Amino acid sequence: MSFNEGTQIDSSQVEDRRGPGMGRGGKTGIGIVGALILLVGGYFGVNSGLLNGIAGAIDGGSGQQETAAIGASSAAQLCKTGADANNRLDCRINATVNSLNAFWPSYLKQNGGASYGKIKTVLFSQQTSTACGPASTDVGPFYCPGDKTAYFDPGFFQELVDRFGSSGGPLAQEYVVAHEFGHHIQDVLGNISQAQDDPQGASSGSVRVELQADCYAGIWIKYATTTKDPATGQPFLKSITQKDLNDALSAASSVGDDRIQEAATGQSNPESWTHGSSAQRQKWLTIGFQNGSLTKCDTFAVSTP
Repeated sequence: MSFNEGTQIDSSQVEDRRGPGMGRGGKTGIGIVGALILLVGGYFGVNSGLLNGIAGAIDGGSGQQETAAIGASSAAQLCKTGADANNRLDCRINATVNSLNAFWPSYLKQNGGASYGKIKTVLFSQQTSTACGPASTDVGPFYCPGDKTAYFDPGFFQELVDRFGSSGGPLAQEYVVAHEFGHHIQDVLGNISQAQDDPQGASSGSVRVELQADCYAGIWIKYATTTKDPATGQPFLKSITQKDLNDALSAASSVGDDRIQEAATGQSNPESWTHGSSAQRQKWLTIGFQNGSLTKCDTFAVSTP
């Protein structure tokens, strides 16, 4: 979905750790072993310190954080309006964060009364530090419950297309951001810990947590075009198209456990799944979008998610 050009971006909701002139971070290539390890919790997941320690070792083990000061090219200075969000990925992430932070407080208040606190969002490249441990860009986007922060290396969104075969498009990218905010909603509602209690398998707690975050992303997509920018009183986003939906579904499919495992090893092992199959991820994103209901997103209430 494209943003309305007059939307005002609140850059205070995003911390840019990339430093001056930082674009896509340099990445050390990982092989089959690295890809399989990352399946344990990366690619839109909930971050654990153990996972990132492993991923950091694969990435070279330097453990160094990108600490360059924010300069003239930072998102905070370049991202002002919806027009910027339509032209720059970092601005699109920022504007999506603004929309999500505007949507979820009132939605939760109307649907159970849970209190929503705006989460912190960080843009980084290569590596950064988190309350869940050191994070490598190879883990992909993730949410850390320890500091209630969503982390994004913008370079991942090109990987989504080049490496995972997503069709790309704005809503494919916005869906990824919305998925991480879905984990925050789980944190607010108290069920995020079930991912660690039952970490692997086609019907595991981990898979159910990830599919529920996809469903919550679908809820936001349903209402995104009516969620208003508090600065202008106008909706953040323009009307959704079928192509937009197809892009989001393509992104969800591209990071299914079965698809990633088959690409890495030529076969899929459901007993090791942590995020769900491509079909499951598309299914629950669609359920959220079609119903717009938290109760319909209860992936723990069904025998087979």
